Amino acid sequence: MLREQTKEIRIGGVKIGGSNPVAIQSMTNTKTEDVEATVAQILKLEASGCEIIRCAVPTMEAAEALKEIKKQIHIPLVADIHFDYRLAIAAIENGADKIRINPGNIGSEDRVKAVVDKAKEYGVPIRVGVNSGSLEKHLLEKYGGVTAEGIVESALDKVRMIEGMGYDNLVVSIKSSDVLMCVKAHELIAKECPYPLHVGITESGTVYSGNVKSSVGLGIILHEGIGNTIRVSLTGDPAEEIRTAKLILKTLGLRKGGIEVVSCPTCGRTKIDLIGLANEVEKMVADIPLDIKVAVMGCVVNGPGEAKEADIGIAGGIGEGLLIKKGEIVKKVKEEELLETLRQELLNWKE
Repeated sequence: MLREQTKEIRIGGVKIGGSNPVAIQSMTNTKTEDVEATVAQILKLEASGCEIIRCAVPTMEAAEALKEIKKQIHIPLVADIHFDYRLAIAAIENGADKIRINPGNIGSEDRVKAVVDKAKEYGVPIRVGVNSGSLEKHLLEKYGGVTAEGIVESALDKVRMIEGMGYDNLVVSIKSSDVLMCVKAHELIAKECPYPLHVGITESGTVYSGNVKSSVGLGIILHEGIGNTIRVSLTGDPAEEIRTAKLILKTLGLRKGGIEVVSCPTCGRTKIDLIGLANEVEKMVADIPLDIKVAVMGCVVNGPGEAKEADIGIAGGIGEGLLIKKGEIVKKVKEEELLETLRQELLNWKE
C-alpha cells in the first residue's frame, strides 16, 4: 500500500497518511521530568524543522510533566511507553497527542485494552511499535531467528489485537538496525497494512555512520512510495536528525523549500579554502527562505561550466573569485569578499 493510500491519522495539529506530506519526527534525549530542559530542546528542534516530537515516559513523574511541556511547545507530543500500561494511561490524561507502545511489552490483553479504551476516550492515536530486538520467542523459533517476515508478523498480530478491541486509530512502526532487513520488512508490511507507517533505521549509530545507514535505508523505502513519517535515529544532537531528514526528503523530491548547496570535491587546481568556504555557505543559507540551488566551486577553470545547473554560484581562484549565475560569469571579486557578495545576492534575490 503506497503512502497515499494509507488511512489518514491526526496527531494533534498534524495529519499523516493519505495525501499528506511525509512528516519529520525526532525524540528528546533530556529527562522528560525536567520540563525546562525538555521544552528548551523541543523549541530548538521546532526551529530546525521538526514536526512531531516524542518523549520517553519511564516514570509517573514524566507522564505528569507532559501537561506542562505541552503548554510551551507548538508541535504534537508523542509519549513513548515501555512495559507499564499505567504510564500510557497517565500520558494520555496529561495531553499526549499520540502514544507509542509495543503491546507485547505491556503485558496481558486486559492491560492493553485498558490503554486502548483510554486512547479511544480521548481520541488519541496509538503507534504500534515493534523492533527486531523485541520479537517473541515463538516467532524467533518459527523463522530461525530475527527476520523481516517475523517482524512483520509480530506487528500485524498487535494491530489485529487492537482492531479486535474496536480501535483503528493506529500508526505502525517496524524497525531494525539491519538496513536491508528493515527495507524488506517495510516492503512486506506495505502489502498488508492500511495504516500510516513510521519509518526509521533503529540504533543506526553515531552522526557519521547513522547518517549513512539512515540515508540508504530511508532512501530506498521512501523511494518505493512507503512511509508517512520518518525519524533519523542518531547517537548525537537530535537537531542533526532533523537536518538529515530534511535533506533525505529534498533529495527524493518529497520536500521543497530551502537552499540546496552543491560543491565540488576539490582537486589539485583548488587555490582557495573550498572546504571552509562551502561550510560557511551552508551555514549562511540555512535561514534564507529561497528554493534555489547554490554552487560553490573550487576553481575558475571548470567552475562556471559545472555550476550551470545552479541558480547562482561562486568559484575561487588565486586571491579572487567569480560570481556566477546560470553558468554565466557576472563579476570578479576579491577572495575575502566572495562570501559576503553571495550573501547580498541571496538577500536581494529576484526570480
